[in-house]
Amino acid sequence: MPYDVALARAVEQIPAPSALEGGCRYEPKWDGYRATAAVRDDGARIWSRRGTDLSTLFPEIVAALEAQLDPGVVLDSELVVWQDGRLAFEVLQERMGRGPRAAAAAARARPASLVAFDVLELDGRDVRAEPFDARRTLLVELAATWRPPLNLSPVTDDVDEAREWFETYTAVGVEGLVVKGGAEPYRGGERSWLKVKHRATVDVVCAAVTGTLSQPQEIVAGLPIDGDLRIVGRTTPLTPGARRRLVPLLHRPTGEHPWPSRISPGTFGRFNARSAPIDLTLVEPFVVEVSADVAWSGKSWRHPLRFVRARPEVPLEEALPPAARPV
Repeated sequence: MPYDVALARAVEQIPAPSALEGGCRYEPKWDGYRATAAVRDDGARIWSRRGTDLSTLFPEIVAALEAQLDPGVVLDSELVVWQDGRLAFEVLQERMGRGPRAAAAAARARPASLVAFDVLELDGRDVRAEPFDARRTLLVELAATWRPPLNLSPVTDDVDEAREWFETYTAVGVEGLVVKGGAEPYRGGERSWLKVKHRATVDVVCAAVTGTLSQPQEIVAGLPIDGDLRIVGRTTPLTPGARRRLVPLLHRPTGEHPWPSRISPGTFGRFNARSAPIDLTLVEPFVVEVSADVAWSGKSWRHPLRFVRARPEVPLEEALPPAARPV
């Protein structure tokens, strides 16, 4: 992997235009895999944010990079898959762990796209020290002749337009906005950018917690999927106030519980940082309201939920997966 990627720090609101050095530049936050794409004399390679070589998993992207870019280019970008007019992260995730033959078949059946939002190297020259606006100009010139599956991510310095993107792009699965300073260099490994995610409050079933009945640490959320109550996510650590409000509602199950008392860390999704099995304290299910971002895979949320309030008065059957909610 040629360079460490720049990172973003989460904020709760869209920053004002003057919040970052040189003024704010607002971009969509794509729901995909962060990817560094490099074209060298010996061909193109793609790396994940953590340095995993993804080149064999996305042969259609490698072929496009080699066909449309000269050697000496490094891009910061996002791998995405579109399905029925919406970003489909679960389809992208299916590529992981496949061999070259299976990856080639997947590329034909459900091809991926590469959305570039920064250039780190051009004509073999490291341009990371250039301000973002200068790098953006170089990237726009570079992308002028691109064809799908290579795409240029849009940028605006108009906060009103950014707010419109924030509200409307969620319909196609865009998670929110990434905000960069127009005068800022590219700082790999640092959280120099900002990100704001679109969140909505939803009802889920609290059927377990981590910790104990008297000291719950996180809520383990469930929803009915394929006829069963499935684990769909967990909350961020509960605040002392949230714990106090929840404790009176936590009771041991009165009958058979649909979940085991120990689960694998992978139950919480591919990107869960835990490596050891997780012990659950099972409880009699009741409804809670949580704040969730748009990263719903169809079967779970990939990012932690935020507890809002308990809703024990709501019937369990009214807590439904996002796709099943009435419009």
